[in-house]
Formats: sequence, C-alpha cells, structure tokens
Amino acid sequence: MTTPILVGSEFGGSGSALVLGPSLGTPATLWQRTAALIAGEFHLLGWDLPGHGASPATGEPFTVQELADSVIALADDAGLTRFDYAGVSLGGQVGLALAIQYPQRIRRLAVLCSSAKIGSAVAWEDRAAMVRSQGTPSLVEGSATRWFAPGFIERHPDRASSLLIALSDTDDESYALCCGALASADLRDGLADITAPTVVWYGEHDTIITADDAQAVAARVPAGSTAMIGGTAHLPPIEHPDAVASALREFLGREAA
Repeated sequence: MTTPILVGSEFGGSGSALVLGPSLGTPATLWQRTAALIAGEFHLLGWDLPGHGASPATGEPFTVQELADSVIALADDAGLTRFDYAGVSLGGQVGLALAIQYPQRIRRLAVLCSSAKIGSAVAWEDRAAMVRSQGTPSLVEGSATRWFAPGFIERHPDRASSLLIALSDTDDESYALCCGALASADLRDGLADITAPTVVWYGEHDTIITADDAQAVAARVPAGSTAMIGGTAHLPPIEHPDAVASALREFLGREAA
C-alpha cells in the first residue's frame, strides 16, 4: 500500500514549531486566520489531505496511520525533529496517531473536535458511496449545517463560503478514501501510551464530537485534559480564531511534563 503524498503549507512565523492538521473536506487554509494571530510566536506548518487543497489526488487506499507517517515525512523535509501539533477532526485523529507511534517527535498535542474513533464504519462507508456517485458538491448543504455554529454563516459568509467551495473542489475519490480511513480507524487502545501533554477541545455547538467524546479521549491519556471553545461548532480555527489562538498560546506555553 502506497503512503499518500501530502503537501505542506508554510504559514511562516518564528519560534517553536507547530504543525497544523485540517478537517475532512477542508484545506490547510482552515487554519489561516488563527495562524495569522500566532505567527509571531510559532513556526507554522500546515498540510493538506490527499485530493484536498494543494495535495494531489489519489486512487490508492490509505489509513490514518499512513497519514501520520506522511506528516512525519513532511516534518523531516522541513527539518522539524520535535514539534507541537494541533489538528481538527480527521487532522486531530492523525495527531493522536502521531503521539502514539512517534512519541519522541511530539512535544504537546492539541486535538480539536476529534476522537480516537469518529462515527461508525457503516456511516463512513455510506458517505464514501454517496461521494463516489454524486460528488463532493452533494455534501455542501449538510456540511454547512454541521460545520458552523448557529448564525455563523450569516455573520461571516465569506469565511463559510471559502470552505464550502473548497469542499466542492475536493477530489471525489480522495475524499471517499479519507472516509475509508476513518471507517477503519480506532485508536482507543493506544491512548494510554501517549506521553505528550494533550488537550482535547470541543466546540460548544458541535454535534459531531460532543463533550462526552472529548472527555472519553482525555480520560485515557495520562496527561490529558479537556476544554470547550465557546461559540463554535466543528471548525473552531475559522469560526473563532481569536479563541483558538489564545488557547494555543496558553496550552503550548506550558512546560511539557
């Protein structure tokens, strides 16, 4: 099985290294507004899922662990031997895989709106089948409801539309294969092996990952904790970049245990 090729997105900045992972259906620019607020304190490297943003499309199946392996390859290319990591949804699950398999590489881990197991295999398989038959534009209406807190689209139509257009532009088969990776991923048994200080953030209005989901992950991680990001649903870095930037500064400024 071929490891997927991921393309990194340099957000610039200086200071300690922070790698940023995206959610399914979104490009690395999900992080752009938050990145602009913290670029003076961190050297920021984002990445795109296969067939999303700048990453090439693929027709080869892959796993969440293989995505984590590819992030390590990107970090190696960027000269990052040890780094902090923050990821949303699928990107957050990749962060858990990184912390389990590469403990020497991850200083601190921030998991946003994600879990060790997200949804059911059947639901992901059904979504993959839908995308293969109808394309990623068929996901836009449902994603607009799930991704954003009530009133966000009306207050910030430009932010919402940029992500929904990117979703429509995502390669159909690559998206379906991401669904396949999520269907097979279950990292719960490895959470106790995570040594990095870890915070699991959940959105106040998120219907995909609840407070209970976040707490279930943090309870299994030896140095795990949870916190809510108010006023957000599933994509806090674009919904409330000020709050995410502040939370990252506070969490990543702490001394690692």
